[in-house]
Amino acid sequence: MKKTSISTTTDNKNRIRLAVSLFYFGQGLAFASWASRIPHIKTALNLSEAQLGTVLLMLPIGQLLTMPISGKLVSKYGSEKVMPIVAVLYGIVLCSIAFATNAWELGIVLLLFGITGNMCNIAINTQGVLAEKLFERSIMSSFHGAWSVAGFTGALVGLLTTNLNLTIVTHFFIIFSLLILNIIINKKYLISSGTNVSDEKSFKFQPDRLLISLGIIGFCSMATEGAMFDWSGVYFNDIVKAPASLIVLGYASFMIMMATGRFIGDKVIAKYGRQRTLQGSGILMFIGMMLSVIFPNLWTSTLGFMLVGLGVACNVPTIYSVAGKHPSISSGIALAMVSSISYLGFLMGPPLIGYIAELLSLRYSFAIFACFGLLMFIMTSRMAVFKTHKNN
Repeated sequence: MKKTSISTTTDNKNRIRLAVSLFYFGQGLAFASWASRIPHIKTALNLSEAQLGTVLLMLPIGQLLTMPISGKLVSKYGSEKVMPIVAVLYGIVLCSIAFATNAWELGIVLLLFGITGNMCNIAINTQGVLAEKLFERSIMSSFHGAWSVAGFTGALVGLLTTNLNLTIVTHFFIIFSLLILNIIINKKYLISSGTNVSDEKSFKFQPDRLLISLGIIGFCSMATEGAMFDWSGVYFNDIVKAPASLIVLGYASFMIMMATGRFIGDKVIAKYGRQRTLQGSGILMFIGMMLSVIFPNLWTSTLGFMLVGLGVACNVPTIYSVAGKHPSISSGIALAMVSSISYLGFLMGPPLIGYIAELLSLRYSFAIFACFGLLMFIMTSRMAVFKTHKNN
């Protein structure tokens, strides 16, 4: 693997870290901008809840279909070359969403949004792994923290543009302009990963025991994360019986603590190591979920959701970091494998909560999902790789 041609003085390393963080932020801003406009797009296209649910499935389908291709492209051409190109394409597809006139067109564009989003995801996480190697310590959590901050920013921008009565087209083109500016300013600071022709030629999406195990940990975390995204409001409304003005408290408390956890996560890993951090994360997920199940009132549930936010914060950045350092598989391909399994959790978690709730109750659903935290604790306690990758 080639090393970056940029001199590695402290100032230059910090500039590289800033550039990588801004690419994470840009991707998060684009996704959050789309998410903030979903209700308006639903109304504009006169979609029913069922139609919208079906159309929204096209986005994760596009992401899953592209997992092997994304890893292959990054491995063959280098993430520093792939990232600027797919970031531009991601912005173009975002703008295209605004021109959809019916459910079919929206579904096709969302499929492309998932495809380009996944390519961005693999490329930028490969850059995150390379930046960690440059710094020789854990910094991956802060990159994902930048993505989380972009989620808040995108939601606020969406609220602002709505209140200013700006059209969706205008809103998305403003975001696209910011993405292009970000690319122009920061692309020269991306780290050269080189290319691995032999790895690309021999590319087979074969199972690897370590990567499957990392993927299962990611599945547990992302299933919980997806459940909190989609069901926290429902839980506060139906189970906690929160006042209408406070229903959003569960989601907000989870998101704030997840973002906070990602910014302090690198320091926690540096002090306690990856294994203890992931063990603690699993325990926090379990305790947080069970607290809201056993004591389903406003303040204990809010505290529980805060603990869950802290619990899921560092998991995906940590397993991506470890996967990217696989001794025999390139970073791009290893990340694609782990992402494939992990993202299934994000895709399957929310509907699984619904099915269990339909058979039993929503409290039972959350209790069962709490067990994902225990599974994470057990797996990370037994995996030698987390003892090897203590801090870097």
